[in-house]
Amino acid sequence: MAQAQEPVTISIRAKAGQRDLIDQAAGRLGRSRSDFMLEAACRQAEDVLLDQTYFALDAERFAAFQAMLDQPPAPTDRLRRTLKAAAPWDTGAITAKGTDRRRR
Repeated sequence: MAQAQEPVTISIRAKAGQRDLIDQAAGRLGRSRSDFMLEAACRQAEDVLLDQTYFALDAERFAAFQAMLDQPPAPTDRLRRTLKAAAPWDTGAITAKGTDRRRR
């Protein structure tokens, strides 16, 4: 069972124009400045870490991997449902009305 973590303070300095831009975007989403900035920073951090993931394969397995990439599975109802489902780590990415708030 995951333990609850105590909140910590993160302080940054920004120019007035940057703050205003962030406030405008946060307001459009009905979010506070802090919530907006934290969500954006975490999303970027996840992207950076995922882009840095490394795995090694021998030549035979790499060729098999490339073959799978070159021939993706045929679309099925199950695949469509899976691709439309929100990922467990994207909590808060879908609003109550079902609209996607993430950038595309």
